[in-house]
Amino acid sequence: MIALASDHGGFDLKTEVIRHLEERGLEYRDFGCYDKNSCDYPVFGKAAARAVASGECDRGIVVCTTGIGISIAANKIKGIRCALCTDTHFARMTRLHNDANMLALAGGEYDRERALGIVDTFLDTEFSNEEKHIRRINAIED
Repeated sequence: MIALASDHGGFDLKTEVIRHLEERGLEYRDFGCYDKNSCDYPVFGKAAARAVASGECDRGIVVCTTGIGISIAANKIKGIRCALCTDTHFARMTRLHNDANMLALAGGEYDRERALGIVDTFLDTEFSNEEKHIRRINAIED
């Protein structure tokens, strides 16, 4: 299960991500927001992050206009490693090296094809399980 969240600035891209996940047959839970009325991204980003941290959801995808604010909010939840990715290379590397469990996207920056490529790379790349990366992730958690 994938946790999703956005603010008003990320709502349109989150809607595209939802359609894409449905096409892929992947389950998700939408933690809001649910329209384009102005709202506060920390409320929704933290709700999705809590679901990932608790194990209710396996991974999360959060979206605001820049991806910056909502990623900061998500990373305030213990156990979350949320990475703002601007291309598929960063999405691949954050999974391989950081075992990122959440992806942040910039709703105002990508076309649909680029954004969904980042989403697919994030979801389809497994953690490398290399000892050096495990050690570094443990140091982050400590």
